[in-house]
Amino acid sequence: MLGRFLDSDVFYSFRRNPLAVGSAIILVCVLIGSVFSPWLAPTNPFDLASLNVMDSFNPPAFMPDGARANLLGTDEQGRDVLSSIMYGTRVSLFVGVLAVAFAITLGVTVGLVAGYLGGFVESMLMRITDVQLSFPSILIALLVDGIARAVLPRELHNSLELYVLIFAIGISGWPQFARTVRGSTMVERNKEYVMAARVIGIGSARIMFSHILPNVLGPVLVIATLSLGQAILAEATLSFLGVGLPPTEPSLGTLIRIGQNFLLSGEWWVTIFPGIALALMVLAINLLGDWLRDALNPRLR
Repeated sequence: MLGRFLDSDVFYSFRRNPLAVGSAIILVCVLIGSVFSPWLAPTNPFDLASLNVMDSFNPPAFMPDGARANLLGTDEQGRDVLSSIMYGTRVSLFVGVLAVAFAITLGVTVGLVAGYLGGFVESMLMRITDVQLSFPSILIALLVDGIARAVLPRELHNSLELYVLIFAIGISGWPQFARTVRGSTMVERNKEYVMAARVIGIGSARIMFSHILPNVLGPVLVIATLSLGQAILAEATLSFLGVGLPPTEPSLGTLIRIGQNFLLSGEWWVTIFPGIALALMVLAINLLGDWLRDALNPRLR
């Protein structure tokens, strides 16, 4: 299978696109640094026993008063900024990937059912989709988070906030997948292989998920790639606003929110470097999504 992929048009297009190759390299470095942060990070920024307040606000190593042990400096608690970024990136990626996976599962299921069954079911599901699309995604995420805070007991807020955030971001992103899959399913359901499956008595659920789904995954992969960057930005926005993850599980958005308090006092590195890491990661994901969209478009081959 690997040999077939290396000989495919998609991999040839990837090799000929410098932006795609550069973006893939950046993402691989980000994934390695975040997944293996407990072993690769210089320190554990959330181990209170290892923190020293006397090391707070050390400038980056390339500045005159910087220390080599803290390549990107330290924050107000003496935590190494580089280590905080590596740990924070892991949290941001975890939230983004699970939120997109939830949105894909819900959106693809709704799109398949609406496109295949048609009639009243399609009208009802698509009207629900249209209503949600009329609201900004960040507003829906804020609404879900607010409802969860009001319903859940106070002692469970911190322990369940991660899963509430994943649900809030995921539930705001499924309509894109539903509309795309519904359109593709409406085309596929009238093709001969679907009619043949009906004739031999295969059930509707099996036809949708075993026969039609593999033929509509191309656009889903493109949207999923672009949605991952949007989900990471949504998580960073919510955390920056103070309604995202608790301080015990800081993401890049939390690091930026904490650091912006010291931006005007001269400790710019506390917020600038997490902001750069977030921008580079999202930019690399979006560039890969653009390349994948062109590579899977038969009209551009």
